[in-house]
Amino acid sequence: MEIKKIMQGVNDFFAENVAPPHKITSVEATEDEGWRVIVEVIEEREYMKKYAKDEMLGTYECFLNKEKEVISFKRLDVRYRSAIGIEA
Repeated sequence: MEIKKIMQGVNDFFAENVAPPHKITSVEATEDEGWRVIVEVIEEREYMKKYAKDEMLGTYECFLNKEKEVISFKRLDVRYRSAIGIEA
């Protein structure tokens, strides 16, 4: 149940501050009792739709503290949604 709460918190954070998540691909505990989460977000949705291009998928890494609050995030990669991704 704890992972479900973490995923919901990350979904809420990204929806408010970055873009609605497409998929969470990884949730893992860190040594300092926090969490590392990998999130995929569809980037530039309207631009890509307007020009009939394949959607761009951004892969983000975010860290949560032991209170399950997002304390940092960064984009690791951007690729076309149809491209084969390599997990970060």
